[in-house]
Amino acid sequence: MEKQVIQSVGFRNIVENGEVTGFQLRIRLPYYRGVYLSQVIPGHLTVDGEVFGSDEILWRVNGEDFRYADMRADCKTHWHPQEPATLIVKKPGGLAQGFHDICYGFCCTHSYMPPQMEALLDPDMPSPVLFREFGDNQHRRRLLIV
Repeated sequence: MEKQVIQSVGFRNIVENGEVTGFQLRIRLPYYRGVYLSQVIPGHLTVDGEVFGSDEILWRVNGEDFRYADMRADCKTHWHPQEPATLIVKKPGGLAQGFHDICYGFCCTHSYMPPQMEALLDPDMPSPVLFREFGDNQHRRRLLIV
């Protein structure tokens, strides 16, 4: 796995029945202990200025697919820090060949953090307090689709 949260391996268009129906990318959890899906707060994904909301992104964790609403209620599925999650976005025609600028924000709650600090969490904004062990909320990368 790469050091960056947004992984280069797995960034590709999705082809179903010979037709490009969207794209996917893989992300790793920057937190060393892992989290349950109910702890994840996904934000918006921006690709080349086009914004995709958390309700447009399907998360694949441990081989199962989850929408954000499903994740909020899931206290059993654990996302391990050494297993990347795959984010799947429906977009007819997918992404063009070439380089793409990607920005994705997400953060996680932690039972031992004060509620006042967690109330400040916004996955679409840089973290108000940066703890290296938690990572930052915003992740950027330029990746290539061939």
